[in-house]
Amino acid sequence: MRFIIYGVGAIGGTFAASLASAGHDAVGIARGDMLAAIRANGGLTFRATTGSQLVNFPVVGAPDELEFRPDDVIFLTMKGQHTAPALDELRAAGVTTQAVVCAQNGVNNERLALRLFPNVYAMTVMLPADYVTPGEVICYGTPKRGLTDLGRYPHGLDDNVAAIATAFDSAGFAAFPLEQVMRSKYGKLRDNLGNVVEAALGHGSRSGPLLEAIQAEAEAVYAAAGIDWVAVGNADPRRKGLMEMGAVAGVTRTGGSSIQSLKRGAGTIETDYLNGEIVLLGRLHGVPTPLNAGLVTVGHELVAKGASPGSMTEAELRVRLGL
Repeated sequence: MRFIIYGVGAIGGTFAASLASAGHDAVGIARGDMLAAIRANGGLTFRATTGSQLVNFPVVGAPDELEFRPDDVIFLTMKGQHTAPALDELRAAGVTTQAVVCAQNGVNNERLALRLFPNVYAMTVMLPADYVTPGEVICYGTPKRGLTDLGRYPHGLDDNVAAIATAFDSAGFAAFPLEQVMRSKYGKLRDNLGNVVEAALGHGSRSGPLLEAIQAEAEAVYAAAGIDWVAVGNADPRRKGLMEMGAVAGVTRTGGSSIQSLKRGAGTIETDYLNGEIVLLGRLHGVPTPLNAGLVTVGHELVAKGASPGSMTEAELRVRLGL
């Protein structure tokens, strides 16, 4: 079994470095500055609570540079806004029945993948990691680097789930096969609604009454849509003693995926597929979602302005949201 990590960022870089270091056959698909830095440096600099190392694994710039094997497992670790073109590239490169694992935030990626490929898997990833500097990924999870929930999409378990879970366990993660894995992914979506708030207000702003109100809209939407979900955030009892926030020498945590995108000047953030998913579900089921709709607009404005993380005050954000 070969693991292809499509999108070598915070999550994909941690996956690739950890799997390769554990002796698994791992290949990265990277782009832009990250690809150039990995090639120039002779590997990916991977910093964790246990120390820093340069991890060398094969890396290419596009799927058509690979000859895919029947037993390949392809992890999608790019942001949701980049999923559709990535899937098209995989199909053009000859992918057919290989396992495609959506290890991404949001709940839209799996549906897009299942339209093109028959063996699609959902993975919920709880992993505190940063990608800000090309060629370097920092993981703060300890003693396990991260927790993952995994199952077939839309539901079910099979031999691929078992094999992937075994490999991830051996690579320093705690992997949990779940028959109904989308319950977990909807729980993670609820948590990720604070990503754009953190991008606007700065690291450490993902709690309090404002976030509770934003999440309450999601819960109302879930109830109207008949969506079952389970909490996977800090209240998840699996985290205690298994995967907690640790210290990495010489650095402090940047924050979630959206704040990292702003800091790198990536040109997009994934708000449309996080808060925007709640807006979509609300419109489909007749539930007002003014806070999440407002945050979608704020996210686009932050990117359009080239704003730095923390460029707004909470008072300013509340006014924008009509609070």
